[in-house]
This record gives sequence, structure tokens and C-alpha cells, in this order.
Amino acid sequence: MSEIKVPTMAEMAANGETPEILFWVGCAGSFDDRYKKVTVAFVKILDKVGIKFAVLGTEESCTGDPARRAGNEFLFQMQAVANVQVLDMYGVKKIVTACPHCFNTLKNEYPALGGHYEVLHHSEFLQQLINAGKIKIEGGGDFKGRKITFQDSCYLGRANDVYEAPRAVLEALDVDLVEMKRAKVKGLCCGAGGAQMFKEPEKGKKDINIERIEEALETGATTVAVGCPFCMVMMSDGIKNKEKEDTVKVYDLAELVEQSLS
Repeated sequence: MSEIKVPTMAEMAANGETPEILFWVGCAGSFDDRYKKVTVAFVKILDKVGIKFAVLGTEESCTGDPARRAGNEFLFQMQAVANVQVLDMYGVKKIVTACPHCFNTLKNEYPALGGHYEVLHHSEFLQQLINAGKIKIEGGGDFKGRKITFQDSCYLGRANDVYEAPRAVLEALDVDLVEMKRAKVKGLCCGAGGAQMFKEPEKGKKDINIERIEEALETGATTVAVGCPFCMVMMSDGIKNKEKEDTVKVYDLAELVEQSLS
């Protein structure tokens, strides 16, 4: 595989260039080994279709979402204001991210702190590229006809009403989309939102991700598609709990598209 050059905003600015989009990588996309693969897949897609993009690199900090959800408003505002200063210094207009938590925070919570940007989740951007004919998937690609179910991330679906974009991407792959009993507006959380990702769950009869993976397995799907790093972790852990990791796989939408590109 040839190395893909990922330019930083600093490098672009030094050359007097402006990217079409800023790819906001997020903490998971930068540090979580599993989600780094999603970052690579998305970058490969952008590279292949000729989108001029850049990342902030070491100048990117956490959006502050987990801090705010966990109740540390002071830390959230410190992180957010620092990010807004960096984004504004580069004159960023359009941001695409593969994390619904980053997406929601940048889109809906940064404006109150002076950060006004057009923010897209990568499922929306992928849908746009497919509709524009930039992403071509001849005959459906690698996952054609495969039974796939989609896990609606809370911050993508219920919080921001993005239900069609991920499904449109799956449709373009010509998969057999089988919905879980609770989907779209009735979707069930994977159990990691609201900073729950970073702590053990409270005692109860069953962990949420186990409940959710049971619903996913009931559909008979061999692939669980996600558009969120938290969902990726929780659904993967659920599959391990059910000892199904040999037969059921969890993929992000970007990975499904990248593997199917013609």
C-alpha cells in the first residue's frame, strides 16, 4: 500500500492553501486502535475521490463532550474555547467528523462560544459523495446482498435527526439492510454515551450493550454497521460476550465504503 499524505492545516496555511474540508479526527480516531482503522479508511476515500482536506494534527484537542456530559462545565469551556481559537485562526468553514459526539458538540454547542461552522457527520458527507457520483461502487461492492443491521448512535439520530444518510450509504452498497426492533427514533443507546464510556455501569439486571447486541443478533445480520466510536466499542464487546466474534463483525460505514470502492 502506498502511503497517503495527510496534510495538516498548519502545512496548508504555510503554502497559502485552503482545504475543502477539515477532517476532525477526534480522540477515538487518533488513539483507539480499532477506530484508527476508520480514520485510515475515511482518509483513503477522500484521497481516492480527490477531496482536498486537512487535519489539525497536534493542534486538535478533545471537543470537551465527555467533560460536559460528566458535569465538568469548566473543563468543557476551556477545551472548547481553545479549539474555537485554533479553528478561527485557520478560517475553518466546513468540518467533517466520524464521531457523532464531536459532531454534536461542534455543531450545536460551539456556536454559544463563538464557533460557527458547517459541521457534517461522515455518513452525510459520504452520502453527498455518492449522490454526486464521486464515489462509485460498481455492482454493490464487497458487501452486496449481505445481511447488515445499523446501530443508530444517539448523538447522530435522536439528537440530530440524521437517520437517512447512513442508510443511504448502506443502500448504495446494495446490502440487505435488516432493522432492529428498536431503530431510528426508537433506537436504543449502545450504553456508552453521556461519558458512560469511561466508567463501569451501575448495577442492574443487564448491561445496555448486551440488550442491544441481542436485538442486533435477532435480525440474523452477519455485520453490524456503526457510525460512532462508542457504538463500535460497545457492540464489539457485546459480540464478544455472546462469543460470536467469528461469525458477526462490526464495521464503520467508512470501512464498508472503502472496501467496496471500485
